[in-house]
Amino acid sequence: MRILVTGGAGFVGSHLCERLLAAEHSVICLDNFFTGRKENVAHLLDNPRFELLRHDVVDPLFVDVDQIYNLACPASPVHYQYDPIKTLKTSVLGSMNLLGLAKRVKARILQASTSEVYGDPHVHPQTETYWGHVNPIGIRSCYDEGKRTAETLFMDYHRQNGVDTRIIRIFNTYGPRMLPDDGRVVSNFIVQALKGQKLTIYGKGEQTRSFCYVDDLVEGMMRMMNTDDFIGPVNLGNPNEFTILELAILVQQKLGQKLNLTFKPLPSDDPRQRQPDISLAKSKLDWSPTIDLSAGLDKTIAYFKGIV
Repeated sequence: MRILVTGGAGFVGSHLCERLLAAEHSVICLDNFFTGRKENVAHLLDNPRFELLRHDVVDPLFVDVDQIYNLACPASPVHYQYDPIKTLKTSVLGSMNLLGLAKRVKARILQASTSEVYGDPHVHPQTETYWGHVNPIGIRSCYDEGKRTAETLFMDYHRQNGVDTRIIRIFNTYGPRMLPDDGRVVSNFIVQALKGQKLTIYGKGEQTRSFCYVDDLVEGMMRMMNTDDFIGPVNLGNPNEFTILELAILVQQKLGQKLNLTFKPLPSDDPRQRQPDISLAKSKLDWSPTIDLSAGLDKTIAYFKGIV
C-alpha cells in the first residue's frame, strides 16, 4: 500500500516508517520539523519506496494514499506549551485537513490520540469508557483538549461521512530517538544521569506512569490500522505501573550511580496516576507489550550514550 505518516520524522513516527517499509509498503513521511528531525529518517532516504515531504498539516494536503497515520503534534509539555495556539491548530485544523483528504481518496485514517484525554483521572486504571477529568483552561489544555477535539472530529467524520477512521490512545512511550530536551521523564532522567547531574523529581515522586517501549507501540498501531470492524478508541500502553521515584532509582542503578535526587514543586495539572487498562487491545487486536521496562531502558540508555 501507499501510506502517509504525518509527524513521520518524529520519535514514534520514524520507527513506524521503518516498520512500514520493512513490510514492503510505500511511505510518504510528512513533517514540519518542529520536533521531528531529518536525522531520524536519514537512513531511509535511499529506499525507493520512501519519500520525505516538508509540510504542515494545518495547510491542506493533496496526495493519493491508501492509509494515513496522523501523528502530527508535539507530544511533550516543553514543546506543546511553547506555542499553545499552534498546538491546538495542529490537532484541530490538522485533523480536519487529513480527514478531508481521507474522505476524498477513500483512505483509512488512524488518529494518534493520547492518554492525556483522561486528564487527572478519577478512574484507575483508565478504560476507554472513561470520559476523563480535564482542565479546559490550564497550561496543558492546548494538547489535552486539542486531542479530545480531534477524537470528536474523527468520530463525526466517520458517522456523518462514512470515513474509515481508527483512534488509539497512546500512554507514556519511550525509546531511541527521543529528544534529549523534550522534558519527558525517561529522557530527562537518562540525560541528567549521563551528565552526572541530580535527577529532578517533581512533587514527592509518588505520581505513577506506565512506560511502553516504542517497538511495542508501533506493533499495536499497525494492528489497529489493519483490523476491520473496530474503530476504537483503544488504549495502547504498558499496564505495568511505576512511581516516578522508582523510575529514578532504576535509571541510576542501570548506570551504576548512587541515588542523587533534587525535588521541585509539582507542575500544574500534572496527572497523579496514569495506567492503561488494555483489555480491549488484548481482545480486539491480540496485542500486549512484550518488552519490560528494564530491557527497554537498556536500549534507550545505549542510544542516549551515543548522543549526549
